[in-house]
Amino acid sequence: MLVGEANFEAEVLRSKQPVLVAFSAPWSRPCQVLDPILQELAGTLAGKARVVRVNADESLGLSLLYDIQSIPTLLCFVEGKPRLRIVGTATKQAILAKLKPFLMDETVASRKGLTGDDCQPKNTM
Repeated sequence: MLVGEANFEAEVLRSKQPVLVAFSAPWSRPCQVLDPILQELAGTLAGKARVVRVNADESLGLSLLYDIQSIPTLLCFVEGKPRLRIVGTATKQAILAKLKPFLMDETVASRKGLTGDDCQPKNTM
């Protein structure tokens, strides 16, 4: 699913499930390589998490807000907050391994102190 500035809040920030957001661009070869992996992840994670794409060129405000300096960049949002950042291409297994802590029960995650302060949006003011 393609998400932009108009529906980012509704589709990502208000989602009850974790959301893996892929910031990419259609002209980027690494993004093209990652596309089939994201499609597989969407199937694998069905019911546990959502996978969406943001065109980094068309949604420049989001790219600036989340400090996207290279594409592809994957951000995992949990309860509306970015908790994980993966820059560049990665295998399905590597992405799943990084996502695993965020797919478990939120009570367990909070007990383990899993936070994403280093992934928070930049203050643009």
